[in-house]
Amino acid sequence: MNNLIILPIIIPLIAGMMMIVFRKNILFQRIVSVLAILLISIVAFLMIRQIEAKGIQTLQLGGWEAPFGVSIVADMFSVLLLLTSSIVALCCMLFAFKTIGQDREEFYFYPLTLFLLTGVNGSFLTGDLFNLYVCFEVMLIASYVLISLGGTKLQLRESLKYILVNIVSSFLFLLAIAYLYAITGTLNLAHLSTRIAEVGQGGLITTVAILFIIVFSMKAALFLFFWLPGSYSAPPTAIAAIFAALLTKVGIYSLFRMFTLVFYHEPQITHLFIGILGVLTMILGAIGAIAYWDIKKILTYNVIVGVGFIITGLASYTVEGFRGSIYYLIHDIIIKALLFLIGGTIIYLTGTSKLKEISGLIRTHPYLGWMFFITSLSIAGIPPLSGFIGKVFITRGTFEAGYYWIGGVGLFTSLMVLYSVMKIFMNGFWGEGYLSKEMEKGTTKGIMLPIGILTILTILLGVGAEGIYNYINLAAENLMNPTAYIEAVFQGKQIP
Repeated sequence: MNNLIILPIIIPLIAGMMMIVFRKNILFQRIVSVLAILLISIVAFLMIRQIEAKGIQTLQLGGWEAPFGVSIVADMFSVLLLLTSSIVALCCMLFAFKTIGQDREEFYFYPLTLFLLTGVNGSFLTGDLFNLYVCFEVMLIASYVLISLGGTKLQLRESLKYILVNIVSSFLFLLAIAYLYAITGTLNLAHLSTRIAEVGQGGLITTVAILFIIVFSMKAALFLFFWLPGSYSAPPTAIAAIFAALLTKVGIYSLFRMFTLVFYHEPQITHLFIGILGVLTMILGAIGAIAYWDIKKILTYNVIVGVGFIITGLASYTVEGFRGSIYYLIHDIIIKALLFLIGGTIIYLTGTSKLKEISGLIRTHPYLGWMFFITSLSIAGIPPLSGFIGKVFITRGTFEAGYYWIGGVGLFTSLMVLYSVMKIFMNGFWGEGYLSKEMEKGTTKGIMLPIGILTILTILLGVGAEGIYNYINLAAENLMNPTAYIEAVFQGKQIP
């Protein structure tokens, strides 16, 4: 038992409820939100050290033994994502201080963001399938309000699409849970793993597994991504950056958890299907990224490409592929937030997202320009930045599994991604400058700090990869070995 692992769920929940009472006190809300996220980061760091020393940590809520109670489980995979998400959320929060506007601040922006973090953290830590659904809904309900916060015409139009898609996926999620419970009689993830291993993953269970693939694909924008480009380009930059960094990653995490712990017996069906969806997602996302000349559209389609690429590591079902996916997932959380923050800053300065109306920003904002250049190289996987190592491991994993076509598509779409982001750099920052600082619609004062922090992180994640390799390797090996997770939950007791 380890009471520490419930704190990343409790801290943002309590802090968010406190801030609702002090809606008009913006300074109080800012301080509490930053302190809450810093506390989560500290707890996540301490948990990483505990897991490294003592193995997977668990907590049975209410003292009920598994599988009868609710299990909270922290393994290296979930806690690495927890720490990365907290750091990125903190940077997005700092960016919001100067850009989100007083109206949105007074209408619960900070508590809603912390409630969203509550759902994200709960999804990473829960060891129960129904509670995964509950945490998804907490996250989504907060995101429904955030996406429409401000009430612009574009936000309201896109929020309707976003909410409708998620309602449908949530209904399918409940349906899949009901079928799985009817078959196995349990919703504890560790117990599900043992039950399915005992009876075998027959045709009916494989059908339910495919239903879960559809559900999480809608959540993660894997192939079924038609809702994402509009939805993620509608809200203000700080909110869009949080969405791009975190929301799809919870769907990706759920796919990894379910298809390494529960549905891993028929990889030639389920994992191959996931691989096909990943390839289609990369291709279609990359086509969208190079087709548009609008900064928002280019950035949102790059989110889609990243989802497809990460999932191909799962499809390979090799330790090498898992290492690559975990590393690239950490990289992607950081780089997508950074990409959206810089892209939003460009729009904030110029008043437009159309590339053909922007030119020469590097003359007045050289630091911003070169940070975007580093971001562009990192997202495309150019060494020695963070995107390179994840791409190498994933490609090796797909080749090792015999899926050469998946690895080839991943490498090809990386070039398309590089073209799409360099198009922003060459057209937005390079060329003849026509906008003086006096003519700019906004200022970079106070918003360069979070952008700089994330830029340093993506550099360190690349050049200092050896420092976190052991943690990534441990996370990958735990995913390949469901027994370690099961033993941690049941703690050597007889499994009913």
